[in-house]
Amino acid sequence: MSETAEQNAELEPACADPADPEQYRMSVGEHLEDLRRRLIYAILGIGGAMAFCLVYGRQVMSVFCAPLIGALRRQELNAQLYYTQVGDAFMSYLQISLISAAAIAAPWVLYQLWLFIAAGLYRHEKRLVHRFAPLSLGLLISGMAFVYFIVLPWTVEFFIEFGSDVPLPPGMGSASDVRIDDDPATRTIVPELDGDPTRPAEGQLWVNKRDGRLKIFHRGNIRTVPFGPEKLAAPMITLPDYIDLALGMLLVFGLSFQLPIVVMVLGRTGLVPVATFRSIRRYVYFALVVLACMITPGDMITASLLLLAPLALLYELGILLAVWTGR
Repeated sequence: MSETAEQNAELEPACADPADPEQYRMSVGEHLEDLRRRLIYAILGIGGAMAFCLVYGRQVMSVFCAPLIGALRRQELNAQLYYTQVGDAFMSYLQISLISAAAIAAPWVLYQLWLFIAAGLYRHEKRLVHRFAPLSLGLLISGMAFVYFIVLPWTVEFFIEFGSDVPLPPGMGSASDVRIDDDPATRTIVPELDGDPTRPAEGQLWVNKRDGRLKIFHRGNIRTVPFGPEKLAAPMITLPDYIDLALGMLLVFGLSFQLPIVVMVLGRTGLVPVATFRSIRRYVYFALVVLACMITPGDMITASLLLLAPLALLYELGILLAVWTGR
């Protein structure tokens, strides 16, 4: 490069980097245009997720109810939910579809929000978000998975088993108290099968050992007759009540698992020193006990206890993160 070209290059102003708010400032019109574009993309994502969930809403509802159905079958009870109003099943379907669509579209919507906000952030601020956003998402998913695979199955089975263990009063009509002579000529033996036959004959009767139901093939369809042990009480759980319980627990545990992020931010910004978090640990644990009992949906004391243990561990994790990021 010639000496004249080098001098001209030195005289030319450096181009502003749009990624650095110290060098580049967007006008109000550019901000509004960027906001409009991000809103359109977010709405399109929500619409696509909603269409998908409306198509597969029934399957999603079945997945939501799997922990309860499994608990009922293990207790040899009627594995079926009820609804008391004509539109309850449809409203539960819409509720599941809407919330599932919101959950599916949330990462895309948050990404569009991030692209809009990132234009006004400095590089070091962007690095912090890039570092801890995956951790926050992982904690959210971990909380929901903890509910679905551990808390919800264990909780519903505990209460169902407790209620189903109450026997009938003595001599109050239990079939086991009645004895008759067994006549082989009138004996009827229903076969027990590991599943449903592939080509049942009209009028064929069998017991499906997997779901504990007596079944008969009638007019081209398999009809079921649920049965279970004779006990004093039997559950009659409605579909809307269980859906509300499951969704509430998923939301509560998912948000509660964000506790380490909250503790880390407070410690890193200096609003609450790390030493203070350590010194008030016993009071925080007591507050977590009260909080777990207050925010857990339903009268599920077992769910509150199962929420308390992870919250205590997550609080300690937040302290460690605050110490690590403050170095």
